[in-house]
Amino acid sequence: MKNINIFFEKKPLKMICLGFSSGLPILLVFSTLSVWLVKAGINRSTVTLFSWAGFAYAFKYLWSPLVDNYKLPFLKELGHRRSWLLLSQLLIILALILTAFTDPKDNLFFTALFITMLAFFSATQDILVDAFRIESVPQSLQGPMSSMYIAGYRIAMLVAGAGSLWLASLFGNEIYDQNVWKKVYLIMSFFMLIGVSATLISEEPKLNRKFKSDNHLKFLLSIFVSVIGFIFIYSIIENPFGKEEILLSFLFSVLRLIICFIFSFSIIFLLILIKFTPKNKISESYLGPILNFLKRYGKFAFLVLLLISLYRIADIVMGVMANIFYLEKGYKISDIATFSKFFGVFATILGGFIGGYCSYKFGTMKSLFFGALIAASSNLLFAWLALSPISINFLIAVITADNISSGFAGAAFVIYLSGLTSIKFTATQYALFSSIMLFIPKLVAGYAGGWVDVMGYPYFFSLTAFMGLPVLILIIWISKVAPIKN
Repeated sequence: MKNINIFFEKKPLKMICLGFSSGLPILLVFSTLSVWLVKAGINRSTVTLFSWAGFAYAFKYLWSPLVDNYKLPFLKELGHRRSWLLLSQLLIILALILTAFTDPKDNLFFTALFITMLAFFSATQDILVDAFRIESVPQSLQGPMSSMYIAGYRIAMLVAGAGSLWLASLFGNEIYDQNVWKKVYLIMSFFMLIGVSATLISEEPKLNRKFKSDNHLKFLLSIFVSVIGFIFIYSIIENPFGKEEILLSFLFSVLRLIICFIFSFSIIFLLILIKFTPKNKISESYLGPILNFLKRYGKFAFLVLLLISLYRIADIVMGVMANIFYLEKGYKISDIATFSKFFGVFATILGGFIGGYCSYKFGTMKSLFFGALIAASSNLLFAWLALSPISINFLIAVITADNISSGFAGAAFVIYLSGLTSIKFTATQYALFSSIMLFIPKLVAGYAGGWVDVMGYPYFFSLTAFMGLPVLILIIWISKVAPIKN
């Protein structure tokens, strides 16, 4: 009972509120927004362009040194982390309010502008919440903190996803009315006060760090120009291969990303040459955290980074096809919404609590291994479901098992990443790890539909399960040669 009570202490309970604050904006940037735009009569190709706002989450590592090292000249009484956290939350609220008062049907530009602002401030908040969580408690208590964070995050996604659509149906009918969506987004902005309250009543992490107060404006502008350059090059380079040529299309996508990164880094290099961007600031901001990690893990650093990049691949690659599979199998949308979106959320939270408890009780690496094993194995249940007749009971069983395993693996992985992060570079290193975590899985997942076309669902789900085997080998290897070093 003593071990269970650790979840209900003040810091973990406050973390569930900060997790809620982190999880709320993301669906308002993506899925909920897509429904709004479609209802407004915006064409499909334009709607998909709004996904570019997600670049903010992919590139948050670029401005993480700013929030990690620069001390705000105001809100000093809150401390370094809380002042930045409160500022990002207030700016999220502002972005939600501004978005609420736009009508994409009449002025799509301002909707796009405010949604981009929302994504940027949301990604910034994620950097700060992760740093705050890691710095607030020692590694031994990261299990309860991570579990509560995941619980809050998933509840928020339920509120922003199913909840916002339920509100939209409550306020209006199938005929488009901007006032309906204005009310929805204003209500969502009100929910952000949960995170604001948690920030105000929480204690600032006690760390012996020296924060810099010099001008970071040129540094920030340089990063902004670099990101814009990346997005521009990515948008003008088109993939010449069709969906039938899966391997060639995948390889070209990798090449396109490499070209974009080279172009982006070239911009930074030119800005340094013309002495617009201070060379020492770039070195301190980016090379410092990387060199710190390499120094701690030495020749095994590559193995650790490989594990980070592959750990969630089985989940993510399978996950992009899950809803499509349900529909094509013949399940009703109402059943998918109930069991996948609503019931599945609580199954994920349960898995997160179990994963956090096991990490606290049995250690991070053992829980990491078991999480990877059950996450990959649960994909085989989808292969079984694909071969089975339509059954609500089968659907419930598979979704429950998948979400519990996903929650368990997610909690164990967050705890592992927290342990890898040095207190000297908390925000920067964790942002880097979380970006690496998504890069390969998201890239591979983009071709999941083509694989299904070629091999069918049973073989596809089986393939995603076997993607988890290298992860298990890596965990066993790393646990022996590269244990967590803080």
